[in-house]
Amino acid sequence: MTGPPADGAADGSARGAPATGATSVGLASGVPVGGDALARPTVKGRTGVRLGPFSWPLRPRPIALVVGGLALAAAVLSVAIAYGDFPISLGQVVDVLLGGGSRSQRFVVVELRLPRVLTGLLVGAALAASGAIFQAISRNPLATPDIIGVTWGAGTGAVLVIVLAGSSGAVAGAVARVGVPLAALAGGLIAGLVVHGIAWRRGIEGFRLVLVGVGVTAITANATQYLLTKADVNDTARAMVWIAGSLNNRGWEHIVPVALALVVLLPASVLATRTLGALQFGDDTTRGLGVRLNGARTALLLLGVVLAAVATAAAGPIGFVALAAPQIAVRLAGTATPARCGSAGVGAVRGVLSDLIARQLVDGTELPVGVVTAVLGAPYLMHLLIRSRREART
Repeated sequence: MTGPPADGAADGSARGAPATGATSVGLASGVPVGGDALARPTVKGRTGVRLGPFSWPLRPRPIALVVGGLALAAAVLSVAIAYGDFPISLGQVVDVLLGGGSRSQRFVVVELRLPRVLTGLLVGAALAASGAIFQAISRNPLATPDIIGVTWGAGTGAVLVIVLAGSSGAVAGAVARVGVPLAALAGGLIAGLVVHGIAWRRGIEGFRLVLVGVGVTAITANATQYLLTKADVNDTARAMVWIAGSLNNRGWEHIVPVALALVVLLPASVLATRTLGALQFGDDTTRGLGVRLNGARTALLLLGVVLAAVATAAAGPIGFVALAAPQIAVRLAGTATPARCGSAGVGAVRGVLSDLIARQLVDGTELPVGVVTAVLGAPYLMHLLIRSRREART
């Protein structure tokens, strides 16, 4: 979506910048740049980037958050690969990732630990980006896929397949590998569409979206509990581990869908930065800025639902990552709305770090990663509720 023209562009043209063969963009150096190149216009004393019809201001804190998040995620990822029953030093981990190491080290790193850690990283990033989108379009920090029923809808779809397929035989094994992720993806998408359909009243209002989502969450959660009561004991145990959010036995087949979703949908959300910024104002103001309000909200809502559903299909409904990560990113970046890339970086770190804690907290036992994220995120949810109540009184 085309952003507003930079102030530096207008200043450059007013001061006699060349009008032919170059874009009228005022550079810090005063040298015009061709229209197909990256330009850095001066925007109220800041540097910006323009690529064709798109332009963005470059702010130091959001950029530092993205770079720092990537660096910290890489560091935590290396530590998570190194720790385990078969200890490997950080130097050996780097050596294996670069193509060296012994055969046993390559098996442990590439086949066992790296897929699990990468799944946690990508799932955390996808959930956090989805939460940032939901919070931005609803102007409500409680509007996340956990709250509005997307992850629980995915959980209901997965549990349904687990119960119907049983826990023995080759068919059950194939269903566990293919059917459960597909059912979780379908369940999340259906739940998101139901929330959208019920909340639609000549448009989508943020508070109504949250209320409808809470109702859909209650329905899907109770449907899941009913399925568990009718299932075999072994099937119930498998389903409960999945519902808690687990990265056990994750392979490369779980990584590819989440990675593709992030590669396609995260840049799309970045291109919608101007739209998300406009949605922070009232509906009349947003329309006055030239934004097609209902279409923009619907498209962004679908974007967030797909990100959350794909992530849940890969690792189960890992809670509170989508709730806390965008708010942490807002405070670190100093922006008005949760930055998608910054939120994804924070979510990636939370996903890998929570899995590392889950594996190392209790000797001989691997806790589901969702247990750790819930313990870390539940206090923040209570803080949000208390703060909202205080703001309502004032």
